[in-house]
Amino acid sequence: MHRIETVTVQDSPMEVFLFEPEGEGPHPGIVLAQHIPVGHTGIENDTFTLKAAERFAENGFAVAAPFIFHWWPKEAEMGLKRDEFRDDWTVLDLQASYDLLAAQANVDSNRIGIVGHCWGGRVSWLGACHNPEYKACAVFYGGRIKLPLGPGTPPAIDLAGNINCPVIGLFGNEDENPSPADVDDLAAALSAAGVPHTFHRYDGAGHAFQNFPSEEKYRHEASEDAWDKVLAFLNKTLN
Repeated sequence: MHRIETVTVQDSPMEVFLFEPEGEGPHPGIVLAQHIPVGHTGIENDTFTLKAAERFAENGFAVAAPFIFHWWPKEAEMGLKRDEFRDDWTVLDLQASYDLLAAQANVDSNRIGIVGHCWGGRVSWLGACHNPEYKACAVFYGGRIKLPLGPGTPPAIDLAGNINCPVIGLFGNEDENPSPADVDDLAAALSAAGVPHTFHRYDGAGHAFQNFPSEEKYRHEASEDAWDKVLAFLNKTLN
């Protein structure tokens, strides 16, 4: 079960889907950055993000999943939203989501991490670069981390030195965005910045290998292993 709260970010209303685990808490929290599936108009139609949030909640984490594409009409083409995406707007979205989650009575504000898949994997990296209060960051096959998005913003990889928490990365070796060479560059940036990190790479898996609604992309064995690893990481860093 979840509920939806609306926060205002620079005069634009943003829906945040909140998922609560059982028990009184206080619980550790996760800001979950959604992926960018073709054709979806909102988180309410995004089966993968809803199920991922539910699974985290079932494992004891309070979850806030913001609709970071609120800057455009829901019916607008996703290609337009992707092309006009701005990191400066997204940083504001993530901070508003973090503040909302941290203010919940059943959430321990000192134990909040950020997680994202695909486009959201890049967003989770970005969020950790701009909020030193995160205690954990998980990047599932985040592409375009080496690119700037929006006017006057640096490539997200260049901000690695701002990350103040451990990072886990989960990638498919058949992915092209990020490619294995891109993943090497991400690891090198974290190493150069002294950021503790662990990357897991899966043979026979490409991009979005956890995306079960897509039979073409989903790889069950890799997905379940990645779930085990990310939950163990979050339990260690947030509990």
